[in-house]
Amino acid sequence: MSEPAKSTPEKPCPICGKPAVEKYRPFCSSRCADIDLHRWLSGSYAIPAAEDDDEDGDAPPLAPDPPRRG
Repeated sequence: MSEPAKSTPEKPCPICGKPAVEKYRPFCSSRCADIDLHRWLSGSYAIPAAEDDDEDGDAPPLAPDPPRRG
């Protein structure tokens, strides 16, 4: 007979660090789950965007300049 697969060790609640509870996994309580939801909805978890260098309007031309005559 084979042994059942060992589950990974329980990770603590990402909000308060207490052991996670099955019903609210990965959190320990409804309160910590609500705190996390509020952080998502308020934008606290937003990744800052990098500014582009081409914001001055000097975009490169789409086609090369035509040859000059003369």
